[in-house]
Amino acid sequence: MKFTNILFLAVLLTACTTDPSKKAKANEITTAAAEASTTDAPIMTFDKLSHDFGTINEGEVVETVFTFTNTGSSDLLILNARGSCGCTVPDYPKDQPIAPGDSAEVTVKFDSNNKPNANNRSVTFTTNTEKGREVVQIRTFVTPDPLKEQQREARRQAAQANQQ
Repeated sequence: MKFTNILFLAVLLTACTTDPSKKAKANEITTAAAEASTTDAPIMTFDKLSHDFGTINEGEVVETVFTFTNTGSSDLLILNARGSCGCTVPDYPKDQPIAPGDSAEVTVKFDSNNKPNANNRSVTFTTNTEKGREVVQIRTFVTPDPLKEQQREARRQAAQANQQ
């Protein structure tokens, strides 16, 4: 029986009865179900939740590795991983069970091309953990390429001229 069904049943039993012993029994069922769902679920524990690349030059592609361990009691699965934009690309063990106690790595690449100045990006993992989603962050400051900066400024001025 799924946790949500057990929880619903416990709430229903509690709401529909006036006998204190039945309410106590329903609370015990709810507590036991919550503990069971927590203890059975895999837990994705990262060595770090964020990485700062510092200052880089526009056009550079940088990467970092996030190591994680399954500290839960059942196999961990990463069903999907997505960067917050196309410039942030994760490489992860897709649909490969990570046994309790085992570790794995996720490599995250950031392409700074046309991304001048401050950048804060995230990678969201869809997992079979209790939360269902886990998130890591990357950040960097990208020093603008002078030539590209001139081109961007020329496009801004042309767009403003066209609006007038």
